[in-house]
Amino acid sequence: MNVGIIGAGTMGIGIAQVAATNGCKVWVYDANAKQVETATVGLEKTLTKLVDKQKISAEKMTEILANISIATELKDFKDCELIIEAIIENKEIKTKVFTELENYVSESCVISSNTSSISITSLGAELKKPERFIGIHFFNPAPLMPLVEVIPSLLTEKSLPEKIYNLMKEWGKMPVIAKDIPGFIVNRIARPYYGEGLRIVEENIATPEQVDEAMKTLGNFKMGPFELMDLIGVDVNFAVTTTVYKDYFYDPKYKPSLLQQRMSEAKLHGRKTGKGFYDYSEGAEKPVAQKDDALYQQIFLRIISMLINEAVEAKRLGVANDEDVELAMQKGVNYPKGLLSWGKEIGYAKISETLQNLYEEYQEERYRQSPLLRKMN
Repeated sequence: MNVGIIGAGTMGIGIAQVAATNGCKVWVYDANAKQVETATVGLEKTLTKLVDKQKISAEKMTEILANISIATELKDFKDCELIIEAIIENKEIKTKVFTELENYVSESCVISSNTSSISITSLGAELKKPERFIGIHFFNPAPLMPLVEVIPSLLTEKSLPEKIYNLMKEWGKMPVIAKDIPGFIVNRIARPYYGEGLRIVEENIATPEQVDEAMKTLGNFKMGPFELMDLIGVDVNFAVTTTVYKDYFYDPKYKPSLLQQRMSEAKLHGRKTGKGFYDYSEGAEKPVAQKDDALYQQIFLRIISMLINEAVEAKRLGVANDEDVELAMQKGVNYPKGLLSWGKEIGYAKISETLQNLYEEYQEERYRQSPLLRKMN
């Protein structure tokens, strides 16, 4: 298959690597030509490390690199059967690229976006053939993370989701089909992991390191919310939250954090800028969390209850089937357990009581329960 990738950032080149590894001929284009060169040099280094670790053979590395070509303009995608866009999260910029692209590709070429939060229907609606448009959302880093969300729009041709689902399986991924709602499965359900952590810190209930430690020790999460925001990029995480909030017509459940906005404005974006919630400069020591068992329990129960409530609401709204909701959170963001089964383990009554107490304390719609939660046992 001939595959075109638009955008040579971390995600774009990662998807190119996945496609090339699976025998596809891949063309990579970026409006910044220098970025493509930088990305391909970086990919060569990554593959060399994999050869050194004996994860792939030298022959496989040569084959992967031979499968990737640099496209200097969108016209170079004329023979592609599938295009995956992975550029800045900006609807206007993406739409402009798609409408131009349609002038060069064949009638049967599938055009897709790797967006993590923008409506697939709204992105595809401007196309002459919106039925060929679909969301294919990989997770970072694309070569390592198994999950791919396949998101049809209201206008997508009915058989296309299954074709893309099967293709992702051929590429060694674990695909799930999601409804075109803000944040899809993972970014919608995961919002409280960051949002509630930020809220706890904003209210001086705990420090970022205490929140992180509580979620890692009691929840067995690999990273706490603040470590994870620093890894993703505080600005990127804030942008996704803001998009989901706006697209849900300003539902208080998804309200962004002022602290996160100030961090973004100060360019304290995390690892990529050397400083975020933690300091990553050379010689900087990570603060040690002051242990407090009762506080840790309070933090964990508050955040996990919000997450489980979101998973239950996704189930109620048919965002995806139960199996895909569980799989998505485990394979997309490395949660230690599926949230629906976790709710059963803790006890849905306990989750309901926790949210009711928060609702009574804050008098905010943010803590409203899914109508389905009270009925579950």
